[in-house]
Amino acid sequence: MVRTVITPNKSEIQLSIPQEYIGKEIEITFLSLEELAQKPKPKIKLSELAGKLSHSTAEAMLKHVEESRNEWDERTK
Repeated sequence: MVRTVITPNKSEIQLSIPQEYIGKEIEITFLSLEELAQKPKPKIKLSELAGKLSHSTAEAMLKHVEESRNEWDERTK
């Protein structure tokens, strides 16, 4: 993998593709690191998750949490 950060001084750049990538699909992405740093990830409210889990998944998760709590209680005795 080749990854580099540059600061272009014009609207065009020239890329040299490594020989081992010739004939293969490659991805080229332009991303402003400044823009990336400025955008905080939106926080998700718990209420937005309502109805997202199936009943069986919710039960399995609840069972796991209860087992974890019981294990913790046993360790702290």
